[in-house]
Amino acid sequence: MAEKLKIIPLGGLDEIGKNITVLEYGKDMIVVDCGVGFPEEDMYGVDLVIPDFSYLVKNASKLRGMFITHGHEDHIGSIPYCMQQVNCPVHGTAMTCGLIRLKLEEHGLDKTVKLITHKPGDVVKAGCFTVEFIHVNHSIADAVCFAIHTPVGTVIVTGDFKIDPTAKDGMIDLARLGQLGNEGVLALLCDSTNVERQGYTPSENVVAESLDRQFKGCDQRIVVTTFASNMHRIQAVLATAHRYGRKVAVTGRSMENMLKVAQELGYLKVPAGVIVDLNAIRSIPSNKLVIVSTGSQGENMSALYRMAFSTHRQVEIQAGDRIIISASAIPGNEKAISKIINELYRKGAEVVYEKSEGLHVSGHACQEELKIIHALTKPKFFIPVHGEQRHLQLHARLAQQMGMNPRNILVGEIGTVFELTAKSCKAEGTVQAGMVLVDGTGVGDVGSVVLRDRKHLAQDGMIVVCVILSSQDGSVISGPDIITRGFVYVKESEGLMDELKTVAEDAIDRCGRRRARDWTALKSAIKSDLSGYLFRTTKRNPMILPVIMEI
Repeated sequence: MAEKLKIIPLGGLDEIGKNITVLEYGKDMIVVDCGVGFPEEDMYGVDLVIPDFSYLVKNASKLRGMFITHGHEDHIGSIPYCMQQVNCPVHGTAMTCGLIRLKLEEHGLDKTVKLITHKPGDVVKAGCFTVEFIHVNHSIADAVCFAIHTPVGTVIVTGDFKIDPTAKDGMIDLARLGQLGNEGVLALLCDSTNVERQGYTPSENVVAESLDRQFKGCDQRIVVTTFASNMHRIQAVLATAHRYGRKVAVTGRSMENMLKVAQELGYLKVPAGVIVDLNAIRSIPSNKLVIVSTGSQGENMSALYRMAFSTHRQVEIQAGDRIIISASAIPGNEKAISKIINELYRKGAEVVYEKSEGLHVSGHACQEELKIIHALTKPKFFIPVHGEQRHLQLHARLAQQMGMNPRNILVGEIGTVFELTAKSCKAEGTVQAGMVLVDGTGVGDVGSVVLRDRKHLAQDGMIVVCVILSSQDGSVISGPDIITRGFVYVKESEGLMDELKTVAEDAIDRCGRRRARDWTALKSAIKSDLSGYLFRTTKRNPMILPVIMEI
């Protein structure tokens, strides 16, 4: 029986972020992208969410390479974690590889992982796969999509993209996509992020014009915050500041790293004398200064957050400062951003953030652009990717409007195995997939049980009951002592604490003072009695931890 091409999304379906897709044929396998997701509100203490790499580890001998579409976190952030478990060459464009190298250095992997840099138009052989790099427009420089030539046909993986005819780095290579469509495309895996939006995504030039309006006539200090990865926008800020005779200082680690890489690779043209050291800003008049900062998503440790709450060492927000937030909120970050905006207003700053000001445009294709890609590539089969369920379903419906047979459109979930031949495509089983939580240096040691406990602690607090018993006769030597955290303020609840002690004493007495004590039964009795009493009297359900010692 002839081999079938397997396409297995290990992330990026039913979610925004954590993008990673496996293509497998026979004894060869490649991976496209390897990103992180960001923790949801109920993931207390979790720093990052990464894909489950079990399938890659299991098939490490087949892995011929990892191919990265662009340098955003949701496409490169998990590479160090993956490379600690499997090692293979990583392919990307210059900007993408520059950002990946920074991540590998942080994890001490820069000497062990092979990074290979390519240009749009390059073709790379990886086992039975031939991967072609094709230029696209996105909100980061050097973004590409891939035409992956396989033994059963060509698969196009768009990555994140939009169509911008006025892009500084040139328009997306629609001609090549159209040529591939004429030659025959077996399957299209296409970005679904903006499928809910009608029309076209505006050009980045719209933001440059809006920045000019905000700078013109402003006689106060200007602070601009945006995504650190959007070099086109930072370039516009630098050019506008230079035009109006302003110096630019940069704050925020990710912004500084991004500027360093972009300048080294020639993606950022900095006018002579425009950038100044942040420590020198006190000597520059306010109307001659621009500060470019991280923090557009309200991150707690970002530079803008520290400015707003007066914990930044070099920058203090002053009344009259004009704060320009040139970004849109990633779903889930709205409250954090509002918190910063309110604090900035409280300090007397002028905050410009409304969408009507044209200070941000998306990097993802809207409906009409998606239709253009479908029309050019004319795929036999279609798998929508990069989106939650509603995005995937709406994109499937759009493909049907373009004339595709519904039987040739497959909406899956992470772990679904899509099997393709030259004439067929079907979902055939699943592989292990999901999310692994990163907390500090711990990877995967926080699971559903730990999260459930953290949620319990956050909602109801904790009570610890400490008892010391005699090893001779089982009598109580000390306690029970009641310690609470996150439940009540002890000094104002002495009556309740006394009652809890009495309930614990009764539970101990009921279990008896036998020499051979059943510790499990005793702990269970204390927990059960205290839990019942607390719910009856307070309607709360704190975590109860009995601690029994014997001396």
